[in-house]
Amino acid sequence: MSNFEIIEAGQGRHIKAWKRGVFFEQEAIQQLITAAQLSVVTPYVAAMPDCHKGYGSTVGSVIPTKDAIIPSCVGVDIGCGMIYQKLAIKREDLPVELGELRAALETAIPNGGPGEVGAWPENVPAMVRTRWMHEFSTEYDQLGRKYPDIISQLAMRQLGTLGTGNHFVELTTDSVEDNVGILIHSGSRGLGNKIGSSFTAIARHYCEKNHLPLPDKDLAFLPRGTEEFDDYLRALGFAQRYAWENRILMMAAAYATVSEFSTAPIKYKSKFGGKVNSAFFTEATPDFVHCHHNYMAEEIHNGETLFVTRKGAVRAADGDYGIIPGSMGARTYIVQGLGSPDSFHSCSHGAGRVMSRTAAKKTFTVEDHIRATEGVECDKTADTLDETPGAYKPIEAVMAAQSDLVKPLFHMRQFLCVKGKGEEKKWQKKKIIVAKEK
Repeated sequence: MSNFEIIEAGQGRHIKAWKRGVFFEQEAIQQLITAAQLSVVTPYVAAMPDCHKGYGSTVGSVIPTKDAIIPSCVGVDIGCGMIYQKLAIKREDLPVELGELRAALETAIPNGGPGEVGAWPENVPAMVRTRWMHEFSTEYDQLGRKYPDIISQLAMRQLGTLGTGNHFVELTTDSVEDNVGILIHSGSRGLGNKIGSSFTAIARHYCEKNHLPLPDKDLAFLPRGTEEFDDYLRALGFAQRYAWENRILMMAAAYATVSEFSTAPIKYKSKFGGKVNSAFFTEATPDFVHCHHNYMAEEIHNGETLFVTRKGAVRAADGDYGIIPGSMGARTYIVQGLGSPDSFHSCSHGAGRVMSRTAAKKTFTVEDHIRATEGVECDKTADTLDETPGAYKPIEAVMAAQSDLVKPLFHMRQFLCVKGKGEEKKWQKKKIIVAKEK
């Protein structure tokens, strides 16, 4: 039985929304309706239970397009996602007091922003520098020669770093064996921001130049067959690979750091074992999961080839493993996809915000935040008040709303959380300068 409800979008278009028992703000519903009305969107938009208003388009949405891509729907945190690895140690193998371990993780994995805050200093670790030079440098230079605006001077120095906002590194214990695990959430950093912002401007210019009607200027698209489409597809793939490698490097750093504090050997529980490197992260098991939740992929659904943009959604094809976190005070689920065709094989990417960051800071006090994160070693000051658990939907309600999309395998509870501090750049609220016609 499917859990979705239909939201009519007019003009014969609609949204399938997994909203039973969870709050959907009216502004998010309007964003979904606007996206569903776009000519290149087909056959409908799917809204996950963590749906909430976003910049450009709704977070927690799946937007399929035919022969076109909408850069703003992918957004600027291209390739954002999560990585989880279960370890063969227990909570008692780590210190009772976790302040030093949290400080060590914050040192091993730069966090915060924007700009140089949260980037590596000039002496970038050799492993990071090597990965950048071998896997990214040449292609980034090639892309930058044609599109100088996509170049971030900090691209290498931000590889293997956390970022700001809701990005985090957590240590958890699972509900099956009570083993410690490492859970990391991050994306493509400033590099993705530059690519997303630049190609959103390019798409807007293209639509204006060709007099293409748009229900919202933020939904400007690039059609297949154009040079801009091909270039964005290449840049998008590059940023998604960068984000993937970014999480792998942070996992390696977290693994090494936790090892220094553990009184027991900290080998992996999964079948892989051994040294952490790119080849190591090639498959998934319930003990190791790595997935994007903010990206675009070309897929076949109902016999039709579509560009599927998951903005705050995880691929949940039959048998796929996924990660669905709650807030910094709630449980995280490891799930397996049920392959729902109605959701384009997708599920939520988390609990989803129930209020904006500004509203959270006005609604909750530091004392509220301390109570809500009891038992978790984390920052409990005003610096992370916008991430307090009360700002998010209840993860149990979100999971119940998508019981037809995924099967929970087990859950984890965090006992340590590192949050990236700093102001996120609200790029979509600023005036985007239309790219000059070449």
